Amino acid sequence: QGFNEMMTNSLTSPEYIKLSEQLIKNETVTIINPLSNELSAMRQSLLFSGLEAISFNINRRKTNLRLFEFGKSYHKVENGYDERKHLCLYLTGNKIAESWNTTVSKTDFFLMKGYVTALLTRLGLEQKVSSLPVTNDVFSEGLAFVIGKEIIAEFGIVKKSILKAFDIKQEVVYADINWMAIQKYVSNKLKLVEISKFPEVRRDLALLIDKEITFETIYKIAKQTDKTLIKEISLFDVYEGNNLPENKKSYAVSFIMNDEKKTLDEKQIEKVMQKLQANFEREVGATLR
Repeated sequence: QGFNEMMTNSLTSPEYIKLSEQLIKNETVTIINPLSNELSAMRQSLLFSGLEAISFNINRRKTNLRLFEFGKSYHKVENGYDERKHLCLYLTGNKIAESWNTTVSKTDFFLMKGYVTALLTRLGLEQKVSSLPVTNDVFSEGLAFVIGKEIIAEFGIVKKSILKAFDIKQEVVYADINWMAIQKYVSNKLKLVEISKFPEVRRDLALLIDKEITFETIYKIAKQTDKTLIKEISLFDVYEGNNLPENKKSYAVSFIMNDEKKTLDEKQIEKVMQKLQANFEREVGATLR
């Protein structure tokens, strides 16, 4: 996927504990005879050593970065020590190199979501996971993929207050994949599914909804409405501003439908769309624009 592998130091500064409430001081594994205070503790998170590497590169004019690392975090627990395996991804800078015939655009949350989803799909886990919004002091906007109650992966935009500690002025998107959990759920059996011979159908809805409603809510309602024909649900436009009622926003959502056994007719498509509209109206008070 165009990422470069890096290997950062497992020894780190104990001061990084102060950057996140998720890091527990009592779980810090400290070195008895450290070479320096900056390398006196074992890391509880791979994020900060990764940000050190990003800062190092940016300061040398390497601003467009796709980095990944397989590594461990270290924790002191009640009955000894705990080492946890992670796969971490980092995105920052432009999506593609600057060129005369392309528009420059920045890497973003949705690009990272695509990479994480592609990884889970390749491992055969896409159908097993569900997603939940993440609210913590690391991400300004985040999402987690879970199986049951266990977090498989969480990713999002790193808060500016954390980036400031590393003198990073551009946005960084970070993903932390729980590799120990991944290994539990991945099966060695590979199941192949034939590509449908019948055409896909796309329909769009422009929904007027309350500002606090998230796309995650819309996605779940759509999934529950029809688990057979609806294959993809995408948010392709968000509008807030003039000509809308107060505390409202507009979501433009696309739905890709397909039947593996036959070509969909207009009657089937209309039935699904009517069910979607009714469920959006009942669950979140949505109206069509």
